Amino acid sequence: MRTVTNYFLVNLAFSDASMAAFNTLVNFIYALHSEWYFGANYCRFQNFFPITAVFASIYSMTAIAVDRYMAIIDPLKPRLSATATKIVIGSIWILAFLLAFPQCLYSKTKVMPGRTLCYVQWPEGSKQHFTYHIIVIILVYCFPLLVMGITYTIVGITLWGGEIPGDTCDKYHEQLKAKRKVVKMMIIVVVTFAICWLPYHIYFILTAIYQQLNRWKYIQQVYLASFWLAMSSTMYNPIIYCCLNKRFRAGFKRAFRWCPFIEVSSYDELELKATRFHPTRQSSLYTVTRMESVSVVFDPSDSVNAKSSQKKRATPRDPSSNSCSRRNSKSASTTSSFISSPYTSVDECP
Repeated sequence: MRTVTNYFLVNLAFSDASMAAFNTLVNFIYALHSEWYFGANYCRFQNFFPITAVFASIYSMTAIAVDRYMAIIDPLKPRLSATATKIVIGSIWILAFLLAFPQCLYSKTKVMPGRTLCYVQWPEGSKQHFTYHIIVIILVYCFPLLVMGITYTIVGITLWGGEIPGDTCDKYHEQLKAKRKVVKMMIIVVVTFAICWLPYHIYFILTAIYQQLNRWKYIQQVYLASFWLAMSSTMYNPIIYCCLNKRFRAGFKRAFRWCPFIEVSSYDELELKATRFHPTRQSSLYTVTRMESVSVVFDPSDSVNAKSSQKKRATPRDPSSNSCSRRNSKSASTTSSFISSPYTSVDECP
C-alpha cells in the first residue's frame, strides 16, 4: 500500500482529522455563544490552523490528480519516489503555514463586560481582511479545483473514451478497470469538497461586500449552516473510500475489528495480504497500441547437423484470442511496465 497515491491519501486523512479534532467543536461553540472560553493562545491556533489544514487537504488531492495524470497519460516518465513524495508533502505544509501565518500574527482576544472575543485585527481594517480572504479562496479553492478539473477531464477521456486498438488481454482489462475505480473515487472526493466549501466562501464574500447583511436577523444561522457543511467535508472521505475501494474497506474492517458487529472475513485478510506484494511502480498498458509476440519455430529439416535451429519472427497475436496465454510456442508480450469565525472588527464590538 506504500504507493504515491496512498502517501497523499494519508496526508489528506491527517489534515482532515486534525481540523475535525482541534477546531470544529471549538469554532462551533464560539459561533453559537459569541464568547471565547479557550484563552489567547488557542485563539491564535484557532484562526491559524484551519487554513493550514484545508490547504494541506486540497493540495494533497491536487497532488493525487497530477500523479494519476502522469501515470495514465505519460506512463513512460519516472514516477515520484517515496523520498520525493515526502518532500512534496513537507512543502505543502510549509506553504500552508506561510499562507495562514497572518491569521496567527494578528489574532487577538478582547475582554468585554460579560464576554470575551477572539478575532483577527488587521492593521488596515476590513479591506485588508477582504483582500486576504480573496487570496485564500483563490489559492485554497479556485486554483486547485481548476487543476484537478483539467487533469481528471483528460484522464477521464483517456480511460473512458474507448478501448485500445488491437488485441488486449485479461490483465489489461483488469488494470484498466482498477484505474477507472481509483479515478472515479478521487473525482467524487473532489466534487464533495467543492460542494461542501462553496457556500462558506460565498457567505464571506457576500457579507464583506454587503455589510448590511451582518445585521440580518438570521445571519448567524446562515453562518452556522455553511460552517457545518464545510466542516462535514472531513467526514465524507472515509465513507467514500470504504464504499468504493475494497482494499480500504478491508483495512477499515481490520482497524475496527474490536467492534462486535464488524467481522473480518478470510477474503478481507487475503486482500490485505495481496497488497503487501502488489508492485508499487506499475506502468500503463496504454503504451502498447498493438500487442505482438515473438515466437520460436523449430524446423525439423535442419536437425541433421544440429539438435535444432531457431528462426525468430514477429507475428501478430491472433485477434480472436482474448487471453495472454501461449500456445505450443514460447512467446513474449511487449509491455511497458480557515476557517475563521465570522469577521469581527474591534469597532463593531459592543
